[in-house]
Amino acid sequence: VGSKDSVFILKNYGYHDYSDKELVKTDDVYDLASMSKVLGATLVAMHLVGEDKINLEDTLGDVVGVYKNTAISDLTLFELLTHTTGLKSGITFYQSLLSTSDGLPLLSSQKSDNYPDLFDNMYVNKNIVYDTKYLSFEPKDNYVQVYKNIWLNPEFYKTVYEKIAVANTNPRGKYLYSDLNLILVQQMMEAKTGLKLDQLAKTIYNELGISKIGYNPLKWTSEQNVIPTEIDSFFRKDTIKGYVHDEAAAILGGISGNAGLFANAQSISVICQMLLNKGKYQGKQILKAKVVATFTKSPLAKKGIYRGLGFDKRKPDEFYEKNNFGHTGFTGTFFFLNPNNNRFLIILTNRVNPTRANRLMYKDDFCPKIWKQINE
Repeated sequence: VGSKDSVFILKNYGYHDYSDKELVKTDDVYDLASMSKVLGATLVAMHLVGEDKINLEDTLGDVVGVYKNTAISDLTLFELLTHTTGLKSGITFYQSLLSTSDGLPLLSSQKSDNYPDLFDNMYVNKNIVYDTKYLSFEPKDNYVQVYKNIWLNPEFYKTVYEKIAVANTNPRGKYLYSDLNLILVQQMMEAKTGLKLDQLAKTIYNELGISKIGYNPLKWTSEQNVIPTEIDSFFRKDTIKGYVHDEAAAILGGISGNAGLFANAQSISVICQMLLNKGKYQGKQILKAKVVATFTKSPLAKKGIYRGLGFDKRKPDEFYEKNNFGHTGFTGTFFFLNPNNNRFLIILTNRVNPTRANRLMYKDDFCPKIWKQINE
């Protein structure tokens, strides 16, 4: 909990997992899941818009060649950031890399000898086979590492882009939250700058002087300092620790517009202070004030869409005020800011450990109630 000038509470609770062996430390980093959409891709977009290196009216097909003659070529950066493209919420790309040796489905709703292990609310076929055309269990030239013992043939990305190009199944202009939107934002920014998303984000983090934030955390912190997420009995057959939990981000090598960032609360608090100070931090103008204002407003509120650009905003209710903005993450992460009183709240948990079926964090409005309390 903090304000634009100081941190009031920085506290760790509990252990890394239910073995109760490893106490949580301030330096430990959590998989932020969809909080990456704002603390990674959106932050970079704000920077590039402020520098006139990309425009909110730029269209996907004009910027990213592979989409030039597709049904989604005229989607704008603005539509992608406000989730008004009509693209479906996500695609389980990784499941096309899996099949079964017995010809039965990958998943079943019933537990049986053939389907012994639970994954979310389904049971996994025990005879899973990996597609060796695209997957390797040892490093290969040009292959992308998607897990500690899994590498992906980049040829697979052609099928990913083809599937995204025909994923506009909903009315354009209506709000539908989609991971695909932020993957496309990433592609636009990378095409415009010639730099990868992780490089673009790191430039901003360096300017802010924060180091416990980034993609692929095992490249910049020890495995011991990474909080474990899910026990994945389906794709990676392991307890995920140090690699991104989100499967789409994993397929993209851990660096994605929709997920992939790991951080501790301290690093995120600096970003919160910079945003509450209209883009300024310790005397340095990191982002232009007018860009911060544009991205954190609800430009489509008249249409009943309260979303900001990238940022999550809510229809005002007992917990959220009109000007509040932030984001949540599937792994059990939450942050919100209130520019009216310059307060912010960051909550990081690994609620998907041991399984994503655990929904205790959402019971009784756990995070919103704390948010309401710090604003009273």
